[in-house]
Amino acid sequence: MAELLFELGSEEIPARMQSSASANLLRLFSKHLENAQLQPKKLQSFVTPRRLTMLAEGIPLQQPEINIERKGPKVGAPDQAIQGFLKSVGLPLNKCEQRDTTKGKFWYAVYTKNSEPTEQLLITLIPNILDDMPWEKSMRWANNRTRWIRPIRSLLCLLDGKIVPVKYGNITAGNITHGHSIMSPVALQVTSFENYRQQLLNSHVLLDIKERATIIRETAMGLAADNELTLNEDEALITENSGLVEWPIPMLGKIDPNFMQVPSEVLISAMRKHQKYFHLTDKEGKLSPNFIVISNIQPQDEGESILVGNERVLRARLADAKFFWDQDSKSPLIELAAELKNIVYHAKLGTLQDKTLNLQELALRLRQYIPGSSDEHLRKAALLCKADLCSETVGEFPDLQGVIGGYLALRNGEKSEVALAIQEHYSPLGPRDACPNKPNSVALALAEKIDTLLGFFSINEKPTGSKDPYAIRRTGLGVIRIILENDLRIPLLKIFQHHKGGQFNGQAKELLSFLAERLKIHLRQTGIRHDLIGAVFAIGNEDDFVRLILRVTALAAFLQSDDGEHLLVAYRRAANILRIEEKKDNCSFRSMPKLELFLNDEEHKLYDAIGTVDINTLDAFKKEKYQNVMSIMATLRQPIDTFFEEVTVNTKDPKTRHNRLCLLYKIKSSMDRIADFSIIEG
Repeated sequence: MAELLFELGSEEIPARMQSSASANLLRLFSKHLENAQLQPKKLQSFVTPRRLTMLAEGIPLQQPEINIERKGPKVGAPDQAIQGFLKSVGLPLNKCEQRDTTKGKFWYAVYTKNSEPTEQLLITLIPNILDDMPWEKSMRWANNRTRWIRPIRSLLCLLDGKIVPVKYGNITAGNITHGHSIMSPVALQVTSFENYRQQLLNSHVLLDIKERATIIRETAMGLAADNELTLNEDEALITENSGLVEWPIPMLGKIDPNFMQVPSEVLISAMRKHQKYFHLTDKEGKLSPNFIVISNIQPQDEGESILVGNERVLRARLADAKFFWDQDSKSPLIELAAELKNIVYHAKLGTLQDKTLNLQELALRLRQYIPGSSDEHLRKAALLCKADLCSETVGEFPDLQGVIGGYLALRNGEKSEVALAIQEHYSPLGPRDACPNKPNSVALALAEKIDTLLGFFSINEKPTGSKDPYAIRRTGLGVIRIILENDLRIPLLKIFQHHKGGQFNGQAKELLSFLAERLKIHLRQTGIRHDLIGAVFAIGNEDDFVRLILRVTALAAFLQSDDGEHLLVAYRRAANILRIEEKKDNCSFRSMPKLELFLNDEEHKLYDAIGTVDINTLDAFKKEKYQNVMSIMATLRQPIDTFFEEVTVNTKDPKTRHNRLCLLYKIKSSMDRIADFSIIEG
């Protein structure tokens, strides 16, 4: 067993592609080595901006003999086909076998392929792996016909410490790698992976991207703490910076005070998206006039020249942002809103101005279910909530739509409730985003999402298994989170059916079912069983998600009890008998059982018990005391068990049989008021 070390050196790979490139290299090496029966004991991949590295430990130096069986043409096929098959396997016809199959007799070649040295196999195998590497975009350079994400500059390939002369494009692999492009631009002769890793470390290259991320995180946090500041722990930005540097050195820079009057979100967006800087907050949680930049070189002058350069670049970037903000501040928000009539929201759904009118109507209808919301504030917020889409600031920083509208509303003298509703009406944007919790914000955010869902469902732009171009699933989750996290008692079906004068009545039930499915997925992480949600939703009269959760929670607790388990078994027994007998008789047994046809006390007792349960649960249902409903329902266990023990349902007398089947249906219908027990698992 040996060690295989492979490195491809290139010009800088985009940071956002590095993690996937490393994973793909690992996957392809694993696949190709396994196909060649050269499975190593351990495979690892590494990536820096200028290299992709693969380490295979415990790889055999010689491929084992391989038994090969290949199916050929049908016996009696044209001679040209047979000769082509014989040539491909390198055997004469008398060395092949005839075998019977379901489609007739076929020629089969069975032979043993002699083992080959791993070194020889790698010369062919590795170029094939590199050809299979998927990239979003690739390029050619110079007169090289090979395509790659960036120009390839070197190859290193060692098997058991010896060079494997793999060739890719116009480069042949050797045993040379290179240190840091600025601090140690030297060629390094490699003998093993440990030698390779150590030489790179000595030459200011950290091979492991996770190690670079840890250094960035911990050093930046320490640097912030030393200055009595707090680092915004942005894992995505840490990962991106880890892909931009081979030798990370966090450094603290300053923001020009002239820009601190610009909304902090604008400054943060400019620093994060354009410059990859980390922002900091002070003890009061306000944005600090500082930033952290991750340098790729060890500074010689305590970082002064590096910081001066970065501060100069940031100053130019923030000057643009301040110019856009100053220009937008001069225009009343209502004037920007007037321009929405010229922006198409969707070709089949009208303009953004049409969208704001929809939001006004829907938010005001939702207001009656959201205590503390205001007609006046909602009308104004709905009218202005999309206006910032016409601003220059949002044009430059599209991720700040809504946020900029809120700031402009305050500058225009609007009430803080209106500004906050504008700012938060897109929230939550994802599962980790905070939900609005102020009444007007909740109403407008919910209206935004419901109108979006109804609109796209009405034009049949619904998500499929693989596509969701309008983020309908995310929007549906937003509706669910807003309702549950604010404990809103909203009759969704009624809201859907009456929006825009009943225009979306045809999509109402379909959308409600879609949201129920999203609710199942959302609640999986809380431990609530999806089948119980489906069982409660399936009874067909539940569109209040808060009430649905109360019912599901009570049902889950009930089914974990001894009475609940036995009642579920009894329900299934009754339902199965009914299904079989209804199919046999081609009729339903939904009519009321006749008391005069009861022949046993057990029938009377069960009938009376069901009636008592139905009456006693009415008040509990009305008051939403579902635990009480379950306790009352549990009293059916004993009479149902006794009935099945003492009474034969399918008796010979047809009238008695029919009457007893009607009694079974009464059991089923009584329990179905809680949930459809037939779809509960277990």
